[in-house]
Amino acid sequence: MKDIKPILLAEDSLADAEMAIDALREANLANPVVHVEDGVEAMEYLLREGKYADREAGDPSVLLLDIKMPRMDGLEVLQRIRDNDELKQIPVVILSSSREESDLAHSWNLGVNAYVVKPVDINQFFEAVKTLGRFWAVFNQRPQHD
Repeated sequence: MKDIKPILLAEDSLADAEMAIDALREANLANPVVHVEDGVEAMEYLLREGKYADREAGDPSVLLLDIKMPRMDGLEVLQRIRDNDELKQIPVVILSSSREESDLAHSWNLGVNAYVVKPVDINQFFEAVKTLGRFWAVFNQRPQHD
């Protein structure tokens, strides 16, 4: 049986992170969710550094990434992922409250796979995250390397 890859959620708002985790659980995904609170921690997880140095090898099935985070914002995380030959194939979905056109354009220029503006309505937020989780964790497959 194929190993089930985790979903990495990089979100500094505890309330938004809890809602996203609840929505992913409600989507009945088998993937575990790993929550990190900022971009530095996201990169440490991906690079297996710091407190994540001993985690099992392998990339998450998808990174749900907020833009506005302390220490390192989501756009810098995305840039570092896309510049890293080992990480650049990881699907990244921006899940942000930012409606700024510059954030959207910059995300696309950096190679984001999807950009979802967090709905203000809790039910819409739940549905959006459930749909994202189902697509990226279940249906989407990364290309296999020889």
